[in-house]
Amino acid sequence: MTETEFIKELQLKSTAAYSKLVDDFQQKVFGTCMSFVPNVEDAEDIAQDVFVEVFNSISKFKGESKLSTWIYRITTNKCLEFIRKKNTKKRFAFMQSITGNAIPIDKTNYFTEINHPGILLENKELNATLFKAINSLPESQGVIFTLHKVDGKSYQEIAEITNRTLSSVESVMFRAKKNLQKLLEDYYKNEY
Repeated sequence: MTETEFIKELQLKSTAAYSKLVDDFQQKVFGTCMSFVPNVEDAEDIAQDVFVEVFNSISKFKGESKLSTWIYRITTNKCLEFIRKKNTKKRFAFMQSITGNAIPIDKTNYFTEINHPGILLENKELNATLFKAINSLPESQGVIFTLHKVDGKSYQEIAEITNRTLSSVESVMFRAKKNLQKLLEDYYKNEY
């Protein structure tokens, strides 16, 4: 079955086509979610949201990109939505504590929680520092850095997923590396 035929089956709401889609993409989508959100339960929830979105939006898919690119675009957007909500809740709790209307603040630093199954215990502290630094980058830099360095996507794939030119992706990646280098240098200067 060609990709075009497969997409037609998905648009016809074929159960077999959806089963195949989930089989083919479940681990890849989950892996990308884990790259952005280092917590297994949350990554699973986001991955589930991705497949619901794919199911609900497949009729709008025009075939202007590969199906996989479209799915990764949805995955990245769902991860960013989750991160924005998480960060908004943190800011809200912080503002309430300043104004004296404090509700109990979650003192844990979510994005350094690192429940990623592939991370060894002795690397957790280093990885927590890295995730914290990536999360403090401007959003476009964080997305491109994560897709390339954590999720292993090529610059060409990232250009397609993010609707950017290849030179724009390379430029943003260059700035992300420079900013991360500075953030990590500052962190280690203060730490040691």
